[in-house]
Amino acid sequence: MRTTTRAVVPAALVGALLLTACGTERSGTPGASRSPVLRGDAGDLEKDGVRITGMSGERSEVPVEFEVTNREGRPFTYIVTVDALSGSGEVLANGKETVAAVPAGRAVRRTVRIGTMTAGAERARVAKVRRVPADEAPAGAEDCPASGFRLTADDGDAAMGLRVVGLHLQNCGDRARRLDGYPLLELLDEGRKPVHGVEVLRGGGDIAGVAGFDAAPQPVALEPGESALARLMWRNTTGAGDAVNAPYVRVRTAAGGRPMTVIPELDLGTTGKLGVSAWTKAPGPR
Repeated sequence: MRTTTRAVVPAALVGALLLTACGTERSGTPGASRSPVLRGDAGDLEKDGVRITGMSGERSEVPVEFEVTNREGRPFTYIVTVDALSGSGEVLANGKETVAAVPAGRAVRRTVRIGTMTAGAERARVAKVRRVPADEAPAGAEDCPASGFRLTADDGDAAMGLRVVGLHLQNCGDRARRLDGYPLLELLDEGRKPVHGVEVLRGGGDIAGVAGFDAAPQPVALEPGESALARLMWRNTTGAGDAVNAPYVRVRTAAGGRPMTVIPELDLGTTGKLGVSAWTKAPGPR
């Protein structure tokens, strides 16, 4: 008599296979594919053009697959933050992935690997999406924008409600460039619309006394590879009225210059003030 042996597939593997199958289903129209069968509220899995399509767990990391759909009329760069959650919804860890220059009307897929304190992760959430026109986004270390400048914002310092963030401007071109004065700023809200009612002060004003912040502007000459520094300062205190948040800051080195956008996440509270220092020569190339 012939005996047939049936292979037993672990339930966890079956679940992973199902997630993979659901995550790879596509339609010819961007954003038209069905949401995958994943744990979590619909609002957790999809936000601002980003949709989680799959998640699997390994010993040291949690890879989360997602899709970015650009519904704008020009290329955009997306910065996507994804949380790994426990079954009860506790945030165990998060990861960030930059998806550069997604073409207009197109969808692309990426994976963010969350590798710290993720034991017990059962679901994922799109925590935050920031997007910048590709021609204004901070360039990578190997790229130099048409402006000839590469602009980045650091993580800043915070103490007793005072915030200070540095703007680092590198001459990444092949000729010397000159700066004189202050960065020209435009504050944008989460929808990338101009923020009104915030006074941009040249210097610290009555915000706080920070060493060097009120120094008078001097001409700055930057050879290729050299950098300049300016700083932003504000308080996030709140009182009467609505608190103002301006995630994006569009920066120009001179009137009529090409805009460059950074994402310092300004939490301006109800103070209505932002101080900016003049450009100074940085100690060395970044």
